[in-house]
Amino acid sequence: MEPDGALYASISKNMILRNDWLNLYVHGKDWLDKPHLPFWLAAASFKLFGISAFAYKLPSFLISLMGTFYLYRFTADYFNRKTALISAIIFLTSLHVLISNSDVRAEAYLAAFVTAAIYHYDRARQKSFLHIVAGSFFAACAVMVKGIFVLVPIFCGFIIYWAITRQLKELLKPKWWIAITLILIFITPELYSLYVQFDLHPEKTVFGQQGVSGLRFFFWDSQFGRFFNTSPIKGKGDLSFFLHTTLWAFLPWSVLFYVGIVDLFKKHSRSVLPPETIIIWSSAFITFLLFSFSKFQLPHYILVIFPQFSIITALYLVRISEKRIKTFLIIQNVIFLIVVLLLGTIAVCFKFQFYGAALAILLITAVSAFLLFKGASIKTIVSRGAVLSIGIMSFLYLFFYPSILKYQSGMEAGKWLQANDIKAIPAVFRYDHAFSFDFYANKEVKYLYDDADLEETKDQKETVIYTHESELPYLKSKYNLEILKQFDYYHITKLKAKFILAKSRPSVLEHFYLVKIK
Repeated sequence: MEPDGALYASISKNMILRNDWLNLYVHGKDWLDKPHLPFWLAAASFKLFGISAFAYKLPSFLISLMGTFYLYRFTADYFNRKTALISAIIFLTSLHVLISNSDVRAEAYLAAFVTAAIYHYDRARQKSFLHIVAGSFFAACAVMVKGIFVLVPIFCGFIIYWAITRQLKELLKPKWWIAITLILIFITPELYSLYVQFDLHPEKTVFGQQGVSGLRFFFWDSQFGRFFNTSPIKGKGDLSFFLHTTLWAFLPWSVLFYVGIVDLFKKHSRSVLPPETIIIWSSAFITFLLFSFSKFQLPHYILVIFPQFSIITALYLVRISEKRIKTFLIIQNVIFLIVVLLLGTIAVCFKFQFYGAALAILLITAVSAFLLFKGASIKTIVSRGAVLSIGIMSFLYLFFYPSILKYQSGMEAGKWLQANDIKAIPAVFRYDHAFSFDFYANKEVKYLYDDADLEETKDQKETVIYTHESELPYLKSKYNLEILKQFDYYHITKLKAKFILAKSRPSVLEHFYLVKIK
């Protein structure tokens, strides 16, 4: 989906088409924003399986499963198998985890790499030095996904744990300084790539200026610059943003999680938990605070600490009384009812092609959850929550997304070129957000902005131009056009009622065209 998922997929695609693994390009120009590792992983998958949405999503999915394995191992080591299984189920069935693995957000990679690093560094406190090497490798992978900020959720939990348990002298041990050194060694591919693309070429124009250092951006502007709102990429912060974001992003477990957080502050609860629990809640708490105080905030950022959220929720769930279980079952039933009614209403109003089947899925989900899992028990809470999550995602991926993606015109246009075996060079005229067209078109896409670019295409008879309807009058006034296909467009990641309602949908649609200059 546009913008980010399709943008990152197109960058990885062009990496393969250009056979250039060092430089990142968008619209044919140098691009400086995210580190390289997600693009390298996707490009490697393209190399193995061909360029497709499946190949793009596969590395994220597999690495997320790896992260869940480490989540399970860490929880099982300090608690028990039951708690570990519950924490894994909670993580895997959280709404934003499932969405981000499909949309391939960097945070899906991050959650896995951060969890793996925490596990190995925790083992390194008492066991083999190899755990220092493994922890540093995964920490470096996290850094090469998002930047050095990710070292905060990895290390802050240990530092606070050592401070509370009066073990700060642990910081003086050589192995932890070796760990930092190893991280710097392991991230050298990223540093080298940035140096080659930007620091060696101060003449390049990036963010509207020359002399931009890729290394400075990596170590400062992309991280602390966003936090203090001094980087080229700015935002607006809201202290409560991640509080209400977690309510929907961590569904169907968010209410349990918030109550579990409150329970952590009770003296009795802290006394029955092992001290190592500090590593988990302090890592989540400090990272959550930093996100909340940051001036640049996006909902998927919070995914990084969902493994910690899952452990906190599981720890609370396995210790609650029967009375509390009954209370949470009532709350869960209300959430279940609201979600099923909301999705059912959307299905009827949108009028999916098979909306009757969508309603059947929701009905089967609701009935099976209550018939298969009965009684006031932890198993009932976990099982019903998991079934609800499976029902939601079945609804979204079998019916909802296939229906709304028809209005992502760039993807539809790119697929049309492939289906009709159009050999022409694909191009985009005066539109900078055609990322899905960039990915689904069968070749690298050229971007045209002025008459000189257009004149160049006249000499290349085999050029197909993708453009917005507002540009058609200009093109028709200068050239003899052949209109190949019209496509409906809506910004599908910003849904509004007028689009959801089938009757009013035509009034909010825009149109894009594939044209040839004769």
